[in-house]
Amino acid sequence: MGFSRKRLGRLRDVMAGYVERGKVAGVVALLARGDETHVETIGAQDLAAGTAMARDTIFRIASMTKPITAAAAMILVEEARLRLDEPVDRLLPELADRKVLRAIDSPLDDTVPANRPITLRDLLTFRLGFGAVMAQPGRYPVQQAIEEAGLAPGPKVTLLTPDVWMARFASLPLLHQPGEKWMYHTGSDILGVLIARAAGMSLEDFLQERIFAPLGMKDTAFSVLATQLDRLATCYRIDAASGRLAVYDEARGGQWSRPPNFQSGGGGLVSTADDFLAFGHMMLKLGRLGAERILARSTVELMTADHLTPAQKAASPFFPGFWDRTGWGLGVSVTTQRDGLAPSPGSYGWMGGFGTSWWTDPHENMVAVLLSQRLMAGPNDVAINDDFTTLAYQAIDD
Repeated sequence: MGFSRKRLGRLRDVMAGYVERGKVAGVVALLARGDETHVETIGAQDLAAGTAMARDTIFRIASMTKPITAAAAMILVEEARLRLDEPVDRLLPELADRKVLRAIDSPLDDTVPANRPITLRDLLTFRLGFGAVMAQPGRYPVQQAIEEAGLAPGPKVTLLTPDVWMARFASLPLLHQPGEKWMYHTGSDILGVLIARAAGMSLEDFLQERIFAPLGMKDTAFSVLATQLDRLATCYRIDAASGRLAVYDEARGGQWSRPPNFQSGGGGLVSTADDFLAFGHMMLKLGRLGAERILARSTVELMTADHLTPAQKAASPFFPGFWDRTGWGLGVSVTTQRDGLAPSPGSYGWMGGFGTSWWTDPHENMVAVLLSQRLMAGPNDVAINDDFTTLAYQAIDD
């Protein structure tokens, strides 16, 4: 069980083409299958300095934080400190007695009472009734209110503390009734606050104690130590005028060079390819890596099942065609149908808005991680991720 050397060469050539065309500054591409791990490091960690991309380069992994946060919540479920279908009001009183907009285009004061409380399962499955509004900015009054409150999903690190963030969340109505519709992102940020309150420590301390240290994820955190900044990749964006790469976030002095006020469970972590491989392998091995058991087998099986109904998918716009072949588990997307050389049905993972992606394929006994640092220009800006997926599967040699 492994990969074709010749076909892995195709992967390197295509990834190098993205670098040569100036689409990304550099990439780390990792494939692991059985006992074999293959890593390609291509391009630059920083263009101005000419620093070469390395296997231990640190990346802002953005929404790849979400699966880790979900795993942390499920650790607390296994210990009966949280319960999946219990209202979260006990630890998050800000979520009690919620009001819901009568319609998405209603004024903020045109509300009805929530039909039921918000549960942990709602947060994990993004069915709490609040999240990213998939419409042009400014289309609905609530969009402006979310933006003004500092709660809109985006690449910037919030300066709010968790308590202030939650208070602002409490000041806004829900957009839909709990359980009615899947809405991306916000559930993971609330989940991070819930974990910290349930555990009696910061989210980062809990992740360090229960996931990072046991799995040897030594470079995964919510900020980068001064001694590690030389390994943090510069983050770029595509300049609209020139079409070329421009700096979005520096390593030194950038948003991740200091501890944040808000440890975002939805998108705040940095990590490396090998660190995330450890997490992916733990999930592949149904909760265990070596001698360390992080989650029960039944927990991983629950996390990686599709929890959305056809009606919920139909009411939940996202990437064009996304729901045709994808479902949502607890903090991870789940492949429900093979489409071309896509991951096998039952595979799971997620991507991040700075150009990162991960999936685990139990059928092929494979973990794949692609890391780059370039702000996505929109929901369709996934060509390099799609090509990486194709090239991973064509390289399987059995």
